[in-house]
Amino acid sequence: MSADNKADACCAACGMKEVDDIKLKNCNACFLAKYCGVECQKNHRKQHKKECKERMAELREELLFKQPESSHLGDCPICFLPMSLDKDEYTLLPCCCVVICGGCIYANQMKDETSRRDPRCPFCREPYITSPAEADRNLLKRIKAGDRVAFRQKGCQAREEQNYSVAVYLLKKAARMGDVEAHNQLGELYHNGQGVERDMKKAVHHWEEAAIGGHPGARFVLGANDAFYGSKFNRAVKHFIIAASEGHDDALEQLKELYKNGKVTKGELAAALRAHQAAVDSTKSSQREAAAHATRIF
Repeated sequence: MSADNKADACCAACGMKEVDDIKLKNCNACFLAKYCGVECQKNHRKQHKKECKERMAELREELLFKQPESSHLGDCPICFLPMSLDKDEYTLLPCCCVVICGGCIYANQMKDETSRRDPRCPFCREPYITSPAEADRNLLKRIKAGDRVAFRQKGCQAREEQNYSVAVYLLKKAARMGDVEAHNQLGELYHNGQGVERDMKKAVHHWEEAAIGGHPGARFVLGANDAFYGSKFNRAVKHFIIAASEGHDDALEQLKELYKNGKVTKGELAAALRAHQAAVDSTKSSQREAAAHATRIF
């Protein structure tokens, strides 16, 4: 803050200026109002509440529609290329709960076969876990260690087994630790009323958290809700454009349909097509192509 701005800054409640040893602090929610102390902030809360709420909503929108740096899957920790959104092209390894692309898994298998050594995880170098029972034991061990991915995986397992109350508990744990997929799963559970009372407001909240974290599937759902249930086409288009630029195929198809209906401009669609192709191309490599080819053969 410049010297002039400091001189102009004053407490929103009592008007005290920020001079010498008096330091004003921003409202933690909206960052608009400044206060000289807790008492002034409390006394001014009633007058500031409306402005604060409006600014918080604006900040939330800015955050929600900011283009993520990558999808929630990020990069493969071995080859450092972006992960494909295709679930068949990556694997979550039960030994270390790390997601590895199919290309690196395949390359590691070829190396192990060539050197005639026992197969080991390409990331943690521990022997591969081959039995479901062993994988489950290791997952529980990692949960005790506070691994958010382990919490999420166990929660997803519980959901598949229709043990929804346990799924909600574990996924909430993972979500609080910042797991993006856990937020997406919770959005679906609240939407379906599985393990919790059906609550669309909470479902949307979790989908938004997932979308902010780069989950194109969650963002696609938000766009679909806005377009087909709320008739909020401007918001829907924004969601679909961001999801398409992360490589989400269905989002791109929806943009094409909305273009036919006059809801998307030619320029927007062209930009989305280019961004989508760039995202898909960024996930390709000769190693991954070889892995996909080997999978098709066998």
